[in-house]
Amino acid sequence: MSKPIHLANFRNDPQKCAVRTEPYWGAPIVRGRFLGFRKISSVAGSWVARMRSENKAGKLVQRYHALGNCTDRFGYNEAKADAEVWFAAVEAGEGSNTSVTTVAAACRAYVTELRNGHRQMTAHDAEKRFERCVYENGLGGKSLAKLRAADLKAWRDGLELGKASSNRTLTALKAALNLARRNKHAPASLAVELAAVTPYKNAGKRRDLYLDIKQRRALLKAASGAARDLIEAVIVTGCRAGELTSMTYEAFDARTKAASFAGKTGSRTVPLSPSAVALFKRLAKDRAPGDLLLVRDDGQRWNHSDWDELVRDAAKAAKLPPGVCLYTLRHSWITTALQGGLATLDVARLVGTSVIMIEKHYGHLVASAARRRLAKVAML
Repeated sequence: MSKPIHLANFRNDPQKCAVRTEPYWGAPIVRGRFLGFRKISSVAGSWVARMRSENKAGKLVQRYHALGNCTDRFGYNEAKADAEVWFAAVEAGEGSNTSVTTVAAACRAYVTELRNGHRQMTAHDAEKRFERCVYENGLGGKSLAKLRAADLKAWRDGLELGKASSNRTLTALKAALNLARRNKHAPASLAVELAAVTPYKNAGKRRDLYLDIKQRRALLKAASGAARDLIEAVIVTGCRAGELTSMTYEAFDARTKAASFAGKTGSRTVPLSPSAVALFKRLAKDRAPGDLLLVRDDGQRWNHSDWDELVRDAAKAAKLPPGVCLYTLRHSWITTALQGGLATLDVARLVGTSVIMIEKHYGHLVASAARRRLAKVAML
């Protein structure tokens, strides 16, 4: 075994040792745990961890783990941090089964942590985002130890979501990964990778794509089947698509002309417009208690993004502007309601958002409506 050396020197000057297969091992980090540097070429090397532990037969064995190439961003300190994570994982694996090893596992652990902390609404929102964008995505199976900023950027840019929605999903994922890092399930160096992935800029700007009633009718006419029902439901309620696709038979009360929706802001029961009542009566006619009111043409539950292409095709057939999606219809409902004189508080309650968000994105419409009403009031 080679003599222990100060491996930190190799970060700045890899010329200090000769090329060889056997790593140069530093002094023990703690007893039986080592960090080594393998010289690959005259200008390159990689980090290796070594740990002495007992196998199932009780015999002491040496375990090795490749940590990655030595770079400006992955030097001695970062390699040491990753080695310590691996040491902890090996120990946990001998006494219990450590399951938080992938991005998807970290996300599930985060949702559980939120629920245990009685943050049910946040947990529900995060879980839905992970179901849509992580669990079935290639990123979900990525090892936490091998996760890099490039992986996260490629994932973020491939979501096919609006910038604001992409940013919210990225925030939820970062929270999950940071929890894994704090719990020693991910290397400390992951913080560097996360910091390199920033949210989209100008994502919270006011929404501008609005469809008037003629355009909304054209879109509805161009759609067919289950997609048409879903589009109509968003047009007449202003609800989020997920709130509608999770709506069951019991959620609609034809007697009181009201419906209950469960979304990221919690549950709410709201009155329905005559057109919404007519739609839900038609949908409920063929449903039984426990059934979903809105399902795909094959009778299966709508999954997020199942409708994206169907809506785009209908919008194209109706010769509408590029970028039309179901959220465009929600935005159009809110805009039309405010222009029609509905109070800000009423609109916020009906669509399941806050007055602050309404004023942030639609303040100009609120002021305009107030100005028209004020002009009709005689003050002098």
